[in-house]
Amino acid sequence: MEMTRLTKRNHYEEIKDQLQRMIADGTLKVGDKLPSTKEMSESFGVGRSTTREALSALKAMGLIEIRQGGGCRVIRNSPTEVALPELDSLRMNRNTLLELLEARQSLEVSNAAIAATKRTDKDLSEFESLIEAMARSVGEDLEGERTDLLFHLTLAKATHNTIMVRLFESIANQLETAIREIRRVELYANHQVAKQLYKEHSAIFEAIRIQDSELAAKRMKQHLQHVENILTKYI
Repeated sequence: MEMTRLTKRNHYEEIKDQLQRMIADGTLKVGDKLPSTKEMSESFGVGRSTTREALSALKAMGLIEIRQGGGCRVIRNSPTEVALPELDSLRMNRNTLLELLEARQSLEVSNAAIAATKRTDKDLSEFESLIEAMARSVGEDLEGERTDLLFHLTLAKATHNTIMVRLFESIANQLETAIREIRRVELYANHQVAKQLYKEHSAIFEAIRIQDSELAAKRMKQHLQHVENILTKYI
């Protein structure tokens, strides 16, 4: 199996695209085992974390399975064979999803400003624990997703306004159903994006810690705009 060495380092999409083409044209057939992460990383000229990000993307597309211990095997030759009702629903209701994202931004920018004013020492302690957990989980899709959602829920609770919490949970639950797989691969499994998201969450926390409501709102708006710019490319 011939792989083309990449011209750009740390670019997992190039690896994903090459492997996807190999699967589509039959170079890699259903049932074939992929080379080890180490072998592929050497062939592509990248670090193992970049290769793992590409494999995570192929897994989310339903093309490969990643077995415990790191072995990967082709299970389908086309992502169109993968039935994802959530994505079908998402495409049929694109306007609704965009409205949800818009509503989330409006709500969470307000939440950040209110939390900066009303947060308690207990809230700060919870945020600090979360930030530490987020630092440890950079590049790990499942844990990254969990800590991200928990950060925003903790922020809503730091407003000490039960209506704000209920509004956030309602919007977050609907978004979770619609864009779980896209978000997991494009945000949390991508090490570079995940690292940037960690920095953005840390900056929001710092504004809340010093009780600067205007800065907290500004940083939350920038963070959510970054996330939306990534997500809307796929809907």
